[in-house]
Order: sequence, then structure tokens, then C-alpha cells
Amino acid sequence: MRTLIATAFVSLDGVVEGPGGEPGYRNSGWTFNGIEFDEAAYELKGREQGEATAMMMGRVSYQAFSPVWPGMTEEFAEYNAMPKYVVSTTLRDEDLVDNWGETTILRSLDDVAKLKETEGGPIILHGSAELDRNLADAGLIDRYHLLVFPVLLGAGKRLFSDTDKDKQSLKLVESEAYGNGIQKLVYDVIR
Repeated sequence: MRTLIATAFVSLDGVVEGPGGEPGYRNSGWTFNGIEFDEAAYELKGREQGEATAMMMGRVSYQAFSPVWPGMTEEFAEYNAMPKYVVSTTLRDEDLVDNWGETTILRSLDDVAKLKETEGGPIILHGSAELDRNLADAGLIDRYHLLVFPVLLGAGKRLFSDTDKDKQSLKLVESEAYGNGIQKLVYDVIR
């Protein structure tokens, strides 16, 4: 069974929207605005590329990443080479770019569950706040890789849903605090 890892830049109040400067959000680029850069804080992001064997995202993230990431050969070489899975009910095969490697469209959470049952290594889930919430609510996320930034953003897309559900316990497997206030938190989902 494959491990599904949700990775995110997240504010202390749980917002994941617009961390890198995506347009349309009032706090866009909050991971870089006013926070001193500390290379050590991003070690986890490099490690993820080396450990993951596939990448998953929702349609919105796919449409944001696919025009840009294939040309970022130094920053995303491993991601660009690995198979990609896009979870979408509306994306069509003809909407896929042809320069970003093997890409498969999954049409449902059941398709994600079936993919997890196949042989292979970890699948890393990027961006895709709505997909993160839906997969978590369905019990399909196995691990969280979080870089928590010392900011409160108030409004914005959140990593976790507000669905009324049973408590979900997590086990902290790795953590580190950095001088710029960022905290690395790696949690396994306890089943």
C-alpha cells in the first residue's frame, strides 16, 4: 500500500492559500513577505522530491503548476520526472500539457483509494486545499509534512476542513524550529 503525504506551507491559523504569490488572494506570497529566509527550513521540501515516487494535485493546482514547473528544471527536476495524478471531475485529457511527463486523471476519491492500494512508493500531494480537505475527511491521507509560518492570515483557504467528524489522532515523527519562526512538523495519521 502506498503512502499519501500532504505537504503544505501553512499559517499558524491554518491558511494555505497563496503562499508563493498566486494572484487573487489578498495575502498572496505570505511565505516570503516579512519572513527572513532560512535555507535550513526548506530542507524538507528537497527531501520530499527525493523520497516521493509520484505527485498528486487537484485541477486548480495542476492548471497553476503545469505551465510553470516543467521549465523549472533545477528546482523541480525530480517532480518533473515523476508520474503525476490529477484528481478532477472536469479536467479532460486534452487539457493536459505534453511536456510534464506521465499524467493520469483520477475522477473520484475511490480512484485515489485504489491508487493507494497499488505497489510503489510515497505519493506527495501538492497545493490543492480542497483536495487536501476531502482526502483527509475520507481517511486517505497518511502523513502531513507541514512548514508552519509565524503569521496569522485570518481569511483564506484552510488546510483542514470544518466538517463535524470524529477526532483524528496524529503522531509527531519529526519537528524542528528555525530562527525565523518557521516550524517543521511531520505527523503520521494514526488509524
